[in-house]
Amino acid sequence: MTGRTKRPSIYFVLVTIFIDAMCYGLSGPVLPRLIMDIGKVDLSHAIAIAGWMTLAFASLQFLMGPVIGNLSDRFGRRPILLVALTGLVINFILLSVAHSLPLLFLGQMLSGVFGGTIGTCQAAIADMTPKEERAHSFSLMGAAFGFGFIVGPALGGLLGEFGQRMPFIAAACLTFASLIFGWFAFPDTLRPEDRRPFDWRRANPLGAWKAMRAMPGMGAVILVIMLWNIAGAVYPLTWPYFGIARFGWSNGMIGLSLAVVGMITATSQTLLTGRLVRRYGERRAATFGMMGGLATFLGYAFVTESWMAFAIMIGFVPQSLTGPTLTAILSNRAGPDAQGEVQGLAAMAQGIGGIVAPLLINPTMAYFTSPAAPFRFAGAGFIVASIFALAALGRLMTLPRGPQGGGRRFSPGQIVH
Repeated sequence: MTGRTKRPSIYFVLVTIFIDAMCYGLSGPVLPRLIMDIGKVDLSHAIAIAGWMTLAFASLQFLMGPVIGNLSDRFGRRPILLVALTGLVINFILLSVAHSLPLLFLGQMLSGVFGGTIGTCQAAIADMTPKEERAHSFSLMGAAFGFGFIVGPALGGLLGEFGQRMPFIAAACLTFASLIFGWFAFPDTLRPEDRRPFDWRRANPLGAWKAMRAMPGMGAVILVIMLWNIAGAVYPLTWPYFGIARFGWSNGMIGLSLAVVGMITATSQTLLTGRLVRRYGERRAATFGMMGGLATFLGYAFVTESWMAFAIMIGFVPQSLTGPTLTAILSNRAGPDAQGEVQGLAAMAQGIGGIVAPLLINPTMAYFTSPAAPFRFAGAGFIVASIFALAALGRLMTLPRGPQGGGRRFSPGQIVH
């Protein structure tokens, strides 16, 4: 890929991530009350229903992550991204007209099937970026996600005041705009000589697990990502419900809080990640990020006032380092012909985390916000998150060293049968 075509490709990847985050943020402020209105349930039951919706999403992400990653290694990043964006447009249109809980569940399932844009975008960035610059490049993706999370929740909270469906209509329009941009501006980033045949033995969770074992330490990195994803899932799973239960926040206030989180995350990843990785290395930066994240989880577990919730958001500064650095650690253990597959493995790990998290976090919070609980504790989900964050931190600190320079890296021929 020439410099002339590389720049618009990078722009498209960043715009896609930005719009993906914006669309997620658009729907976040209105989803709790939408579930309560459609299902005719109270808040504690809505928390439980949201957990089952997330479980449906994560289960399909778990199954589809390796498939999408392997397809992108075979056919390139462009067709996979365009098909995924098309599916997401259909999904948001469905959510904009859904008037029953089964249709809301179907929308979450479609998101799981077509939500492979993040992993494929990460593979595209890896295609275009030298190994030593990947942590910084992945931090730019994180910043794009963060900026999307600034605009999305604020806009979603505002649109939600005019109707619960308006954010989904806006999300469909924005995703369609990203699709059109990609159609005209995104040539494929994967070189023909780096493509490889699609193999169903690898494009399934069991085959992906065997492939992961081919590289020493790859499984350990995947485990860290999975544990951290379980912990971090407390925010998308419970934040709007937590704001309502603990502080009685409105849709607009929920949107504002999410926008502030996005602003802090985006600014941190733009200004800090690259510098800290160059100075301390990916592993130390990820360790520092997890320590900040753990402190933040514990802070939210026991927060009592709205202003405290905003003050604790300073913990997102170190926490924002974790995602990009873990992605870089994983990517640097793979060859150029397996970037899609390893990002598919990461998506699979996130899918496992997404399956486990709603089975633990949502029921815990639902119970402690229900009349049956011996005492009301809206921060119970953050205690669960803290346990998994501590486990992820402990595994990261004992992670085997990855290849340096010309060391051995994972490639498709090394699959263990």
